[in-house]
Amino acid sequence: MPTRPTGSLTVFFPAYNDAGTISSMVIGAVATARQLTDDFEVVVVNDGSGDATALVLAELSLMCPALRVVTHPRNRGYGAALRTGFASATKEFVFYTDGDAQYDPRELADLWACMTPSVDLVNGYKISRSDPLHRIVIGRLYHHTVKLLFGLRVRDVDCDFRLMRRSIFERVRLEKNSGVICLELMKKIQDAGYHIVEAPVHHFHRAYGKSQFFNVPRIVRTLFDIVKLWRALVWRKTPDEAVARSTTTDAESLPPRKRTEERV
Repeated sequence: MPTRPTGSLTVFFPAYNDAGTISSMVIGAVATARQLTDDFEVVVVNDGSGDATALVLAELSLMCPALRVVTHPRNRGYGAALRTGFASATKEFVFYTDGDAQYDPRELADLWACMTPSVDLVNGYKISRSDPLHRIVIGRLYHHTVKLLFGLRVRDVDCDFRLMRRSIFERVRLEKNSGVICLELMKKIQDAGYHIVEAPVHHFHRAYGKSQFFNVPRIVRTLFDIVKLWRALVWRKTPDEAVARSTTTDAESLPPRKRTEERV
């Protein structure tokens, strides 16, 4: 049986208008983290919420000493919230998922069990997607398109349920402020040669609020962001870098720390 990690843990949630769900996410994270390690913290990045998210977090802070709230005075975007979360993390391992309760923070334990000494990132993948049909269709088109464009080997690029070593960010620098940051994150981590494994997680219907992504202007901006990211991370790569990448696409030829694996 693989050795479970014994290091410290930061759990963080980006939150935007998640007043109805963020308390259950924090409580679930604290209960789970206590089972995994004695040294943990929970961080919520309140990205300029206009609902009662700030009030809920203020009450939670009084009851939960492990909770730390970082606030953006105005909404800066999903990518900016993630960048703030990663920058605010102080522990050896960093886990994040969204504050809207479409994932169960208790399943962090499944990712933790996969984090062996040779692994750098455990990437969740949705067992099935619990969304309206149009979101499922758009999501699948997005997933297959970006996998092809960016040469990604992970099963689910867009599953925001990830556990990673904080040391990754000594080499990987994130720049995007939009939701394209997930694509940027996985592409840069893969290109840096970090060892990625994958684990199945459940995905649930949204119980509160509504998605900020699925509207026409935001989708158009995302498409432009993807094009710019492709130009920066794929098209503008030097020939030497392109050759180096092409030699690592065959998993059989890779050293163990450069393979993407699936753990069930």
